[in-house]
Amino acid sequence: MERHPKCCICRSELIKLTLTTAHKNNPFGKHISKGVVFMSKIKLIITGLITGFVNGLFGAGGGMILVPAMQRFLKIETHKSHASAIAVILPLSLVSAFVYLRGVPADWGAVLWVSLGGTVGGFIGAKWLKKISSGKLHKLFGAVMALAAIRMIWG
Repeated sequence: MERHPKCCICRSELIKLTLTTAHKNNPFGKHISKGVVFMSKIKLIITGLITGFVNGLFGAGGGMILVPAMQRFLKIETHKSHASAIAVILPLSLVSAFVYLRGVPADWGAVLWVSLGGTVGGFIGAKWLKKISSGKLHKLFGAVMALAAIRMIWG
């Protein structure tokens, strides 16, 4: 990726995640103004606040908010949004777990075994992520979200 020294987005380390996408989808030409960079940061922070709130409130589901938000509002490509969401969820989950565990004890036996299975499943899922087309990944993710919603409402 060519870096533009006078372009605000190229100099900004806080939004490296969206650097390639921002230049690709930039409707204002090759360089991006400070106002656009500021609004990009605001979008990132608001997306993070909403994701963190959902993750903290429900103990899960931050990725269900984050992936569509990254694709629709931040214009991040499908595979990159899934990979980025996983990276974002880790610190959110650690903070949420710390707060939860101060008030409610965990079932550490279940945590151990679910973590073991989750680690293996996460590895396999991350490998598959690379092999699934963006269109299929988008539809599969939507189907999983719809099934989860149906199960939560009527299950």
